[in-house]
Amino acid sequence: MFLVTGCNGQLGTALQSLLKDKAVYIDREELDLTDEEAVKAYLAANPFDCIINCAAYTAVDKAEADEENARKVNALAPLYLAKYGKKIVHISTDYVFDGTNHKPYTEEDETKPVSVYGKTKREGELNVINNAETAIIIRTAWLYSPHGGNFVKTMRKLGEQRDSLNVVFDQVGTPTNAYDLAEAIVTALPQIKDGEKEIFHFTDEGVCSWYDFATEIMEQSGLNCKVYPIESKDYPTPAARPHYSVLNKAKIKKRFNINIPHWKEGLRKCLKQF
Repeated sequence: MFLVTGCNGQLGTALQSLLKDKAVYIDREELDLTDEEAVKAYLAANPFDCIINCAAYTAVDKAEADEENARKVNALAPLYLAKYGKKIVHISTDYVFDGTNHKPYTEEDETKPVSVYGKTKREGELNVINNAETAIIIRTAWLYSPHGGNFVKTMRKLGEQRDSLNVVFDQVGTPTNAYDLAEAIVTALPQIKDGEKEIFHFTDEGVCSWYDFATEIMEQSGLNCKVYPIESKDYPTPAARPHYSVLNKAKIKKRFNINIPHWKEGLRKCLKQF
């Protein structure tokens, strides 16, 4: 039996549709993951074959002024789950990099987070690696689905309300359908070896800017909203974003024999679910 934390988020919801009754699903209402004693007692009473930790503090800009809570959720909760669980799959982010690369980041590249969110997620990675018996960390990026708040839903809503939009073109990465990531996790689960501790990268295939992504969303959605490219400096945010955060997926494809769809195909699948 698996445990899925953060079960009401985008990835957690996708995993529920795939794992069904093979997992127990919890969110903060069922268990406060930042309470070490509560986590310890819960996992002692309910031993799981593997924990899939999808819980995260993902409000990137809000985290800049709320570092304490971001650290509790992104760094300490993974520590407790790793410490008291037997095996863990922990979800991390492209924001552990500073975005100054000009080629896709590998798992061996140096991490240099430039935001509180990125720093606390990196702390969480280290806590998992250092405390778990068996740990798989999967870094992903630009996650979206029909559930929760995300770029696709925001663009569709704005596209229905406006004639034009400005979107940054100098931040480059890869959009990722949460269901594609969920399928990769489910494929990997039976292949994880006891004692294995590895970091992997997973996004959909291909590369684009947020401007390219927004343009494709409008096109596939049949919306007549015109998208104009702007620079990041023209759209300031409290948290710095990596300008380039394309992830190299060669390692996860080889290790778990995973085929990854192109991001445009991932978007097509998502829009069919609306």
